Amino acid sequence: MNGRRLWKAMDLAFLSLAAMTVALGSPGVATQDPFTNARQRMVDWQLQGMGRGITNSRVLEVMRQVPRHEFVPRSLQSEAYDDRPLPIGHSQTISQPYVVAFMTERLEPKPTDRVLEIGTGSGYQAAVLSPLVAKVYTIEIVASLAAEAAARLKNLGYTNVIVRAGDGYRGWPEAAPFDSIIATCAPEHVPQPLIDQLKEGGLMILPVGPTIAQDLVLLTKRKGQLERRSVLPVRFVPMTGEAMEKMNRGQSPVKVP
Repeated sequence: MNGRRLWKAMDLAFLSLAAMTVALGSPGVATQDPFTNARQRMVDWQLQGMGRGITNSRVLEVMRQVPRHEFVPRSLQSEAYDDRPLPIGHSQTISQPYVVAFMTERLEPKPTDRVLEIGTGSGYQAAVLSPLVAKVYTIEIVASLAAEAAARLKNLGYTNVIVRAGDGYRGWPEAAPFDSIIATCAPEHVPQPLIDQLKEGGLMILPVGPTIAQDLVLLTKRKGQLERRSVLPVRFVPMTGEAMEKMNRGQSPVKVP
């Protein structure tokens, strides 16, 4: 049995034991999170191990605490801490834990930051950012996903996250400028409204390119211009709405050299 299967078997065994203990009425156990061990192993192995080297202590601590199983369909909760993305409906996915940690770390989040996220999905990335920054503004183009994410985040106590249903291509102009911007869906080129809404000295991270060949790019705004660095090959769902309409018409929003 390989290591991944062994860990999954151990997780399932742990869950069964936890459920049995709660059923027997042992004091205090009912309030424990039965996924705690799986989450710790996710951080130790997927984020700090495997040569991946996530090192930001604040990011690592948040990844140990945010209950990813609350952001996936109930039928997939036993797989919530696997090293892969998972479907959340509407042809959307929740990103691989490592990619979430990687993108978060590259934004260098500070307690005073105001962050814009494009592509709320189930709300997991916003939940990870929430304890690290002052406020998160997040936009989801699928209205039902936005409503579900808003309710989920509120119920879990992430009170500094504001969710909007809409097309993220235009950003959130009335709340701009932002210290950082993160997108979890891929346009073919960087939308100009997002560039305009990024503060001077701010950071933006997003996947860019067609579905079959995307790069995760880190952009820094200096003197109104963007410095671009490709940091990881990735595969995200495409940015839809206005970004896709422009692509279909052969119009590129902005091509960053």
